[in-house]
Amino acid sequence: MTQTLDAPAGADQIELVLPTATLQAFAWGPDDGPLALCLHGFPDTAYSWRHLGPRLAAQGYRVVAPFTRGYAPSTLAADGDYNVGALMYDAVQIHRLLGADDRAVVIGHDWGCLTSNGLAAYRESPFRKVVSMSVPPVGAFTSVGDGAAQLVKLLGRQAFMSWYMLYVQLPWLSEKSLDRLIPLLWKRWSPGYDAADDLGHVFDALPTGEHRSAVLRYYRATLRPGKPAQPYRALQAAGFDEVRTPLLYLHGISDGCMQAGFADRVGATLPPGSDVRLVPGAGHFLQLEQPDVVAGLVIDYLSRDPL
Repeated sequence: MTQTLDAPAGADQIELVLPTATLQAFAWGPDDGPLALCLHGFPDTAYSWRHLGPRLAAQGYRVVAPFTRGYAPSTLAADGDYNVGALMYDAVQIHRLLGADDRAVVIGHDWGCLTSNGLAAYRESPFRKVVSMSVPPVGAFTSVGDGAAQLVKLLGRQAFMSWYMLYVQLPWLSEKSLDRLIPLLWKRWSPGYDAADDLGHVFDALPTGEHRSAVLRYYRATLRPGKPAQPYRALQAAGFDEVRTPLLYLHGISDGCMQAGFADRVGATLPPGSDVRLVPGAGHFLQLEQPDVVAGLVIDYLSRDPL
């Protein structure tokens, strides 16, 4: 039975029946508009797009923001797979299910950004442009060039900042402690932002121990990767390759999760038609902290090519 949500202003709730999960999503804009698929991260939900969604809809886009696999009211993954390849697969399946065309774009934040970065590297991606927020494409971490000293310094500090990725590998304990961990992460990642409403939505999306384990398996699948299931293999293999699709990368200057210094390394790894912008006055959840600025940057970038 579909759970009816208190949808953000102007949004409808739709259901996306995919091969291995049924996702609930918010949707804005005309049914026949080009698809703008918005993918949230951890610890977050589809409500994260409540500001950007209506702004893109006003530009003629059909904006679809799903609760990704494992986040209620979407179902758990029937195959139990939460690798990046599986998340990319869901995005491609949504494009297919909705009958989207070659005007479609994908926008990702945090874990949704790992998905959008992966799709930007996938040769058969159906998305014409990508917008990624808060997690740089893999080239920012692996391309040394003339900045070896800078990279070593960034990686050393980032290892300290990413302590939570190791903590959530602990079974049972990390699930039980999410009530404390999630508010702490929001406070540290976006200093000064009042996340009360967002935290309510996050915990609504984690109603059972199974849901809590599912969202932590995003991290566990990354640090303890196994062989992906057949439908995901090509996607998983491409997920950390060089970006091929034009990409706008946005990063909050005050991000307490991922250092803004990595954004300086992104531009040299992107194809023509790409752009990199830092957002002042924003931390990790920049689309919530500076919604007008972020919307303006996204709309300007997407409008450079006619629909």
